[in-house]
Parts: sequence; C-alpha cells; structure tokens
Amino acid sequence: MTGASTGFDRLLALGDDALVMAQRLGGWCARAPEMEEDVALANIALDQLGAARLLLGYAGEVEGAGRDEDALAYLRTDRGYRNALLAELPDGDFAVLVAKLLFFCSFQRLRYARLAGGPDERLAAIAAKAVKESAYHVDHGAQWTVRLGDGTDESHARMQAAVDELWPYTHELFEDEPELRSPWLSTVEPVLAEATLDRPVDGWAPRGGRDGQHTEALSYLLAEMQVLHRAHPGAKW
Repeated sequence: MTGASTGFDRLLALGDDALVMAQRLGGWCARAPEMEEDVALANIALDQLGAARLLLGYAGEVEGAGRDEDALAYLRTDRGYRNALLAELPDGDFAVLVAKLLFFCSFQRLRYARLAGGPDERLAAIAAKAVKESAYHVDHGAQWTVRLGDGTDESHARMQAAVDELWPYTHELFEDEPELRSPWLSTVEPVLAEATLDRPVDGWAPRGGRDGQHTEALSYLLAEMQVLHRAHPGAKW
C-alpha cells in the first residue's frame, strides 16, 4: 500500500509536492540568468505555494487531529512528508531546474485535470484552479528546455545531463496513477525532440517518497524552511 492510498495521505502527497516545489523555486530568487526569469520563477513558486496551502489546509481538516496548514508544513520531519523524490532533488544548475519544471509540472497538470472532474467537490475546486496555473508552468519549462537544448554546445550538454539525471525519478510519479504515464510522455517527448535532446532509456527507477523515505536533500530543505517557525512556535506577526 502506497502513501497516497488514503484520502488524507493523498492530500498530503498533493500538498507536499506543491510545497517542496515552491521551496525549491523560491531558492532561485535573484539567481536566475535574467531579471525577467527571477520574476517568472517567483510567480510559479507562489502558484505552487497557494496550491500547497489549500491542499494542506484541507488535509488537516480531513485528518481531524487539530493540525492546520502551518503545523503540517513546519512541524513534520522528512519521514512525515509524502512528496515525490523528484520535487526535492537539488537544482543547483539552472538546466536541472528547467528539466524539473517540464517533468514535474507536466505531471501536476494531468493529475489536477483528473481531480478537477472528481467527486470531491472541494478538491475539484482546488484542482480546477491549479490546472490553469500548471499549464503556464509546463509551457515555461518547455520553452526553456528548447532554448537550452537547441542552443549552444554547452547549454545543450548541460540540458541533456539534467534530463538524464532526473529521468529515473519520473517513474515514481505514476505509481498510483500509471495510466497518466502515456499522456505525460505525449507532452514531454515532443519537447525533448524539438530541443534536440535524447529521451533517456527507462531503467533504474528510485522510489520511496510517497512512503516517507526520502533523500538527504529533503532534510536540508526542511531545515531551512522550518527554522523560523520552530525557533518561535506560536509567534504572531
């Protein structure tokens, strides 16, 4: 049984994916290759954070244990998080961030589109808003993938290395919804082709994020994200 098999854990998986992506994207403020991209990445991070707040707030209500969105974000250890490993991986190279945007946001868009038509009216409303935002995120990642992949020799090499590095982690995204893999490939593969990038061969497929088994990268990310809240619990601003 995977972590996303219950209503509460499914909401955690959705919310944690968005929250961890928001934190990673926020780390690029003032580090992007151009000023316009600083603004674009900050906006995408805010979209992800907005979705995370709604999803984690709903998760807390479903759990019924008195934990709100802040408690779920700031007072869990890495073992309590249910995000996919792909979201937490370090992205020190801009090419890695671009590949992550393309891969992860393409998955989010498909998943939100499905949830927007689901029986849970509250989750459907959250997903309907998020799917519109995800369409922009996918387009932004796709444009940069083509720009770098079909650019200079160096940008092509770094973009190919990023795609090769992240590809194995994409398999975990479809553990609970394998039928989304085919439409995901239909989105991603044409972008890689236009970018003159090779689609990696499927093989090694790390997993565990949905069950709370993470890379050390998540511990470092959470330490940075949670330090203020833990240092001043219950503080009001």
